[in-house]
Amino acid sequence: MISIQPSFPLKSALFVLLLSLSLLHFKHSFNPTLIPTHNPTHNRTARNNYIIRFTDYKPASDHRSYLESSLRSDGWEWIERRNPAAKFPTDFGLLSIEDSVKDALIEEIERLRFVKDVNLDLSYNRALLGGGGAFENEQKRPGKIFTSMSFSEEKRWYDSGLSNSSINWSRHLLAQRSQVTSLFGADALWRKGYTGAKVKMAIFDTGIRANHPHFRNIKERTNWTNEDTLNDNLGHGTFVAGVIAGEDAECLGFAPDTEIYAFRVFTDAQVSYTSWFLDAFNYAIATNMDVLNLSIGGPDYLDLPFVEKVWEITANNIIMVSAIGNDGPLYGTLNNPADQSDVIGVGGIDYSDHIASFSSRGMSTWEIPHGYGRVKPDVVAYGREIMGSKISTGCKSLSGTSVASPVVAGVVCLLVSIIPENKRKEILNPASMKQALVEGAAKLAGPNIYEQGAGRVDLLESYEILKSYQPRASIFPSILDYTDCPYSWPFCRQPLYAGAMPVIFNATILNGMGVIGYVQSPPTWHPSDEEGNLLSIHFTYSEVIWPWTGYLALHMQIKEEGAHFSGVIEGNVTVRTYSPPAHGERAARSSTCILQLKLNVVPTPPRSKRVLWDQFHSIKYPPGYIPRDSLDVRNDILDWHGDHLHTNFHIMFNMLRDAGYYVETLGSPFTCFDASQYGTLLLVDLEDEYFQEEIEKLRKDVINTGLGLAVFAEWYNVDTMVKMRFFDDNTRSWWTPVTGGANIPALNDLLAPFGIAFGDKILTGDFSIDGEQSRYASGTDIVRFPRGGFVHSFPFLDSSESGATQNVLRNSGINKADSPILGLLEVGEGRIAVYGDSNCLDSSHMVTNCYQLLRKILDFTGSNIKDPVLFSESAKQDMPLYEDDNHLSSRRTDVNFSMYSAVIGKDLICCSDSRFEVWGTKGYNLHIRGRNRRLPGYHVNNDLGRSLNSTVDTTKSRRPKFTEKNKGDSLGNKYLGLLYRDEMDVPEVVASQWLVPAVVAVTGFLLFLSIWRIRQKRRRRRRSGSGRLANL
Repeated sequence: MISIQPSFPLKSALFVLLLSLSLLHFKHSFNPTLIPTHNPTHNRTARNNYIIRFTDYKPASDHRSYLESSLRSDGWEWIERRNPAAKFPTDFGLLSIEDSVKDALIEEIERLRFVKDVNLDLSYNRALLGGGGAFENEQKRPGKIFTSMSFSEEKRWYDSGLSNSSINWSRHLLAQRSQVTSLFGADALWRKGYTGAKVKMAIFDTGIRANHPHFRNIKERTNWTNEDTLNDNLGHGTFVAGVIAGEDAECLGFAPDTEIYAFRVFTDAQVSYTSWFLDAFNYAIATNMDVLNLSIGGPDYLDLPFVEKVWEITANNIIMVSAIGNDGPLYGTLNNPADQSDVIGVGGIDYSDHIASFSSRGMSTWEIPHGYGRVKPDVVAYGREIMGSKISTGCKSLSGTSVASPVVAGVVCLLVSIIPENKRKEILNPASMKQALVEGAAKLAGPNIYEQGAGRVDLLESYEILKSYQPRASIFPSILDYTDCPYSWPFCRQPLYAGAMPVIFNATILNGMGVIGYVQSPPTWHPSDEEGNLLSIHFTYSEVIWPWTGYLALHMQIKEEGAHFSGVIEGNVTVRTYSPPAHGERAARSSTCILQLKLNVVPTPPRSKRVLWDQFHSIKYPPGYIPRDSLDVRNDILDWHGDHLHTNFHIMFNMLRDAGYYVETLGSPFTCFDASQYGTLLLVDLEDEYFQEEIEKLRKDVINTGLGLAVFAEWYNVDTMVKMRFFDDNTRSWWTPVTGGANIPALNDLLAPFGIAFGDKILTGDFSIDGEQSRYASGTDIVRFPRGGFVHSFPFLDSSESGATQNVLRNSGINKADSPILGLLEVGEGRIAVYGDSNCLDSSHMVTNCYQLLRKILDFTGSNIKDPVLFSESAKQDMPLYEDDNHLSSRRTDVNFSMYSAVIGKDLICCSDSRFEVWGTKGYNLHIRGRNRRLPGYHVNNDLGRSLNSTVDTTKSRRPKFTEKNKGDSLGNKYLGLLYRDEMDVPEVVASQWLVPAVVAVTGFLLFLSIWRIRQKRRRRRRSGSGRLANL
């Protein structure tokens, strides 16, 4: 018997078939979007506390009974809160929930009719008397992220040169032991008999000692912590109370007869929880407090239970005063809740009326990227070397905005007492008090509006305003004057001109007529003369004004017929508001608000001098863990300053204006600007992804339209990001960076059509280029660059995790390798410059600046002016730089990036920061229908969730896995692009999950079938051939 061995083609066919089936099974069983982050402490942290917010106020027992009767699941316990608020109705409950059932149980709770939402019980931590805030040597301290507050008199702060103000701290401070009350003229009101009598002052702090000799009217002390004491063991609460109402001759307070209600909301370890604050806030509402001082703050304005409870506090006619923060002289560092429009946010000055270097600067960053921030602080007050009460007896001095805050709170208590007690609630409210403070404030010479707000508090001027106050609405600021520099910075630094992106000015509506108000009709522009008709203003505004405040944003453009106009445009914007009638009134209250404008206009600048700054693709904290750009900085690990031209890039903005450049801001995708109008598109420190339409448009804009492109990148290394994660005891979850200093994989996609890519090294070192000494601080390298371009390389140390070997070699005496960091290229009609570091432009943690290099880059990209050193023959690339796709940086797949992105899972649309003609569209020369951007491994989810910084978590945890996407997938290789193409609609994306394995399987089956048929034919031929031979 002859055994027939399978032929090689048959073996191959069988192999292909088996491989296809295994691939098909693998594809169905493995979903890269669901890779969880391994949590080694998962078993250790068995239960967490959650705040359940209800839609109504009821006794806590009623809320408990409702949950017990409505929930079918187990794994939760009701936590009794034994504090003074327990006797009053409440709008929330505190549950202890087992981790093993939290997802299903929280989902069940949130489906209940009378439940508003569920949030983790965040804890608060701050450095009250000194220290560096929430992070120290890259380690997060226990508690919620809060910045440092007041500090002792021995600590000295100096201006680092990053402020717009020119301040000299070298001389001895004048009157450093002066009574702060006399500087405001409080004794004049004391002589009139106004001393704060019958004013209920809530001090949320560290408590106060009973029978303290400095206070004549301590009405109540309450403890909201888990410690069994009412006393102040730290001294901060006592000091704050002394500034407000102390009567010691050495450290007088403003309103000695004020009734002090001391809310102890911080432990001796300076820790607090959101639930403690919510109970204490509810108690302040129930006991009818008049004024509340909160000398705390932090960058997280998305702690919604806390933020919304502050709204409720002010809605109940409690005037809240809060410190703006001690993160100056940096811009974009406002602390919450002082950055809320219904709160009086207080900055600090010294006795010479200079803005204190420690005082945080505006603007607010809630509105970025599509809008523009509000003016904060509201006012400033003395906050350096202020005298206040010690814990037991005697006085001491402290500095900080948490000292300036009680100065203003004391002023407010004194002003409240001038109104007869039976009329206070009719006249006084958070809006009317803020009107009196900002309208009476003295504007300081030198600081701009985002440093001083309305100016230094003037007690006597505010007194005169309140004496004859009638309920009304107003706008703050009430004047925008381009001729008033530096106060009106940044507006006074760059005039308007035709063809520019809209200039946005965000003003606050203060409604002293009632807690709720309405805009009666759209705002209108009233020019003073004929030239004013060249100005076109679109308005966005709060149709409902609550609580007490709203916003009015002006989007200003010069019409095309004004392209050659030069001069000043003046006029008024008016908006009419109304509120429901007060008690005893029949007619609604109404008021007309006026905002005065005085604007400089110039002819449209030449294209080469116009630079467009990309704001749209910037992501900041909160809500995501966006890491710092310089890894040398150990005590400030979050990127939370806004990354805006007028926040931490404000010095660069001033430099560009001095150099004759006109810089505009783009808060919408690249499809929303006309590239023929701009010399350079400037991309600096960007973290977001890009729509496919943006990538295609930018390629055409550069090659065909002659747009210049300047890119300043940052570090990106997955291993380093994994190492930077930490477990947050507030949210009981792992925080992991959602990207690096910049999103290098996304930038590489954007630059792929030009043959340019960045690597994953983290380079640090000093170097000199074209006579400019620079510090390369945690920048990246260039790994792809075309032949014919100009590339500059320098020897740096690679500090990434993968660069450990280089460190060993360096210690062995071997020279550091040269790394390419700067590339310049002409491509088509346009020009491109790429640089691997942005810290030299960012004032947050700048060591040295690279403004001279930036100017030379813009000269090249905008005007094709080539610096002889940058374009020397020695820097010209005879051979291209090329790194294989598999070695390029890959995206993280263990984070839900869609929660932070304006691109992933979102519609491409031009927002109100773009030119009026493309508002609400997809942009220039695009079809109306847009597409969502998807990435492999990114789970698209528009729900922000409960813990925005936590990594993807499932019950079965795994070790982190990272899938690599070849950078040519979406732009080069068309077949593999089928898996990753970003412009796919949802059905196509779903199909891509099984289509390729299915095609391979079918192909293998058909190949097997065809080979089988060929073998059958051969067998038939052999049988027929043998028959014929037999017949012969």
